[in-house]
Amino acid sequence: MFEAAEIGRTVAKDEYAFEVSKLRWELLDLQRALERTSFPLLVVFGGVDGAGKSETVHLLNEWMDPRWIVNRAFDEPSEDERERPRFWRYWLALPPRGRIGLFLSAWYSQPLLDRVSRRLGAAGFDAALDRIASFERTLADDGAVILKFWMHLDRKAQKKQLEALSKDPLTRWRVTRTQWKRWKQYDRFATAAERLIQRTSFAHAPWTIVDGTDERYRSLVVGTEIRRALSKAIEPGSRRPPVKARARTAAAKTPPTTTATTDLVARIDRDRSILDALDMTRLLEKDAFKVQILKQQGRLHLLQRRAQDQGRSVILLFEGWDAAGKGGAIRRVTSALDPRCYRVVPTAAPTDEERARHYLWRFWRHLSRAGRVTIFDRSWYGRVLVERVDNLTPEADWGRAYAEIEEFEEQLTDHGIVLVKYWLHITKDEQQRRFEERAKSPYKSWKLTDEDWRNREKWDAYELAVNDMVARTSTRHAPWRLIPANDKNHARVHVLRVAADAIERALR
Repeated sequence: MFEAAEIGRTVAKDEYAFEVSKLRWELLDLQRALERTSFPLLVVFGGVDGAGKSETVHLLNEWMDPRWIVNRAFDEPSEDERERPRFWRYWLALPPRGRIGLFLSAWYSQPLLDRVSRRLGAAGFDAALDRIASFERTLADDGAVILKFWMHLDRKAQKKQLEALSKDPLTRWRVTRTQWKRWKQYDRFATAAERLIQRTSFAHAPWTIVDGTDERYRSLVVGTEIRRALSKAIEPGSRRPPVKARARTAAAKTPPTTTATTDLVARIDRDRSILDALDMTRLLEKDAFKVQILKQQGRLHLLQRRAQDQGRSVILLFEGWDAAGKGGAIRRVTSALDPRCYRVVPTAAPTDEERARHYLWRFWRHLSRAGRVTIFDRSWYGRVLVERVDNLTPEADWGRAYAEIEEFEEQLTDHGIVLVKYWLHITKDEQQRRFEERAKSPYKSWKLTDEDWRNREKWDAYELAVNDMVARTSTRHAPWRLIPANDKNHARVHVLRVAADAIERALR
């Protein structure tokens, strides 16, 4: 794979000066045009030590306007970063739409080093690469242009470069024992890198292998490729439409059904949803409620303290109908917790800063450190609920979100986070009664808005969306907990019990 990057290409000084004079102006023009678009450019640099990754990033900042470039380099994760899922720090580093992000030692670095040092086996390495590929696909589906450059040197050229850097007092600090150790493991690196490139090079996120021997050559290759990709992306009509929802493996293996069967299933789905199976007559009398609420709050408090001691974070996610009692249930949960250990995140319409990035970005940024509880009052499921029903997002985008959300939640639970998802369900008649009660109450009327009444008119559409949401995102690692909430006493105790049970299972 690397033979073509080992033949020692060079560019003459005069030729380089001529090409760069044109290239710089074109890159600046494209950078200004990029500012007016709705997508970012992400440029990832990987490769062997001494092949010019850092030098190329510095050069690109000279050639273009550095005020609109986000430079990110990742060392060993800090304590703060280790307490969160691995991709947390990469999500937070993403540039907004219209900007360029240059990434050094990014999401490929750790899996590669782990494979070379044999901390990862072949299967584990492939699994890590597949997760990276899914991450990049998620960004590309949202519109990001992704370029990846593998800066290569053969074994002899790398040794020569490291020796040259070691002799220069200004660069001597860059060559450590680690670099020489990696040089001795060159063959292992080359084998792992070949596998990495083969498994993660796609049309939406291609790798370009660059001969790093000659500084002028590698600079022109990288600059020219960025110019080509930006020109293609910015050209009117050249952007691909968003990729439709990715089929899961299981779905792909499902045998085809006849048209009659498909129509029958569709009609049954319309006539009876998952929510219809709930027993909405459940009640908890006042005296029993007073006993049970204290019991479950005490239980939750003790379990959360144990989880904190073990560094286990907890996420409680609340969705449900307007007036279903989410706020009241959350207050009963927080009453059981140490105020220093939890945070409630209310989810409203995205801000300009949040709208400038992938919709999951604002939820990644709210993930807590180890041992804390984060409570989402509405969540990332707005993508497949309100954005779907109110036509705020194209069908291709919200249809794709089911798989993106499933992947996101899998990363949370793989990290050891206890994730509990609630849907608080009330009947349409009960919602009507609560709306009317709110309208008459001087201290509750502020909760009732014109939007609540408009949403009520779309009850059937929301019910279908909820049915799809539960069917497609209730997984073994992150199941939905459907709470019959016509009776507030029953719902509040049930919410506490489910949270305590989930933490207890995780600690066990």
